[in-house]
Amino acid sequence: MGDLPALRLWLCLLAAMAAAASAPWPADALGMNWGTQATHPLPPKIVAQLLRDNGIKKVKLFDADQGTLSALAGTGIEVMVAIPNVMLDTMTDYDTAKEWVRRNVSRYNFDGGVTIKYVAVGNEPFLAAYNGTFDKVTFPALQNIQNALNEAGLGDTVKATVPLNADVYMSPKDNPVPSAGRWRADIADLMTQMVQFLSNNSAPFTVNIYPFISLFLNDDFPVDFAFFDGGAAPLVDPGSGVSYTNVFDANFDTLVAALKSVGHGDMPVVVGEVGWPTDGDKHATNAYAQRFYNGLLRRLAANAGTPARPNQYIEVYLFGLLDEDVKSVAPGNFERHWGILRYDGQPKYPMDLSGQGQNAMLVPARGVEYLPRTWCVVNTNAGNMDKLADNINYACTFADCTALGYGSTCGGMDSNGNASYAFNAFFQVQNQKEEACGFQGLAVPTQTDPSTAACNFTIQIATTSAGHRRPLGVGVLAFALAQ
Repeated sequence: MGDLPALRLWLCLLAAMAAAASAPWPADALGMNWGTQATHPLPPKIVAQLLRDNGIKKVKLFDADQGTLSALAGTGIEVMVAIPNVMLDTMTDYDTAKEWVRRNVSRYNFDGGVTIKYVAVGNEPFLAAYNGTFDKVTFPALQNIQNALNEAGLGDTVKATVPLNADVYMSPKDNPVPSAGRWRADIADLMTQMVQFLSNNSAPFTVNIYPFISLFLNDDFPVDFAFFDGGAAPLVDPGSGVSYTNVFDANFDTLVAALKSVGHGDMPVVVGEVGWPTDGDKHATNAYAQRFYNGLLRRLAANAGTPARPNQYIEVYLFGLLDEDVKSVAPGNFERHWGILRYDGQPKYPMDLSGQGQNAMLVPARGVEYLPRTWCVVNTNAGNMDKLADNINYACTFADCTALGYGSTCGGMDSNGNASYAFNAFFQVQNQKEEACGFQGLAVPTQTDPSTAACNFTIQIATTSAGHRRPLGVGVLAFALAQ
């Protein structure tokens, strides 16, 4: 390349990728991830109707829950069901795999049933952070599930695939450009075998690409390179002569190069997850999310493809549909805020899923019932304010306080504001039980909404509306009782 600043930018891009791992758009092009890691998940029937109301015709699940699949029956929505990582080991037994296919795919294969298109075998099982935990079981599980689908007469219409994190491929440090893409060294042989198997069964390669993660993990990452609106200075790949102006294209094309290196440069690629969170980090905002989706959806609608695969349709599943308040925050507090909709199915910001730029609020979830308009806030007249910090920590152990972090929507409040937010979060998780608003006398219920212009104090979904409960036991509540 010969240009040191450009090389540094490519190295920055490479590190971020490794760590992060014109025609109208057809109505059935866009998919959505539907995760359910929430204390009060919306009922499946409400979500299924929500998908239909917004013209979403593809959905990707993280399990094969019977209630979820029953709600999708008869809707015509194409479904990717999933086998969680913890079940991969059991799927290395072929009889077990056949039984799983019978129970979770074949049983829904009837007129008016569920339109299952894919089976996701695991979820990012080769993630470097897993230290090889699933390396030996994923490929045998994939083989068994696809062979079971074939044996059941479903193999022509239902394909097994493995959603993978983008850290399974990379470019060498001495040539950090997309055209030099190759498999991660520790799984190179495994990836080569798996890609060949996918090809033999006409199944796609599925990858999760997160420009936000590139930005989150690297302070030197150029912000505009995470978006699609042409604000970033182009980076030229000397191997291909292509100029890149966004990390999504560069990441995708690194995968294309890796596939090409093992003789499968034309393999179909499904983007299993791509999105932008709205809270839990300084870059996780509604404005950035709207900017990201405006650019992404416009390109998808135009079938723009990427430089390595220009003018091609890409099957994409946005991540995600709804916020999930018990999702692991190990990667960061933003993990609970990926939804294009709030936890209750209400839209966060205007967007146009058709990619035509006619942004408007999405159709909200219908028929959602809420708990009474009661909040739990700090009792400023309490005489034991020295215990406030401990009680805040306790509440946030069992409820979602990620919005309180630095750069988040509720960051910057004083200790009383933090306490009120934490106490209310716990109170709502506990379905507003009277004893859940005690905290050694430091909390009191109120009918006055403590929310601010930036910070929303939630009222949770009612028991009659939510899909299931994750209540805490009497022992857990004891600490919160008034002393």
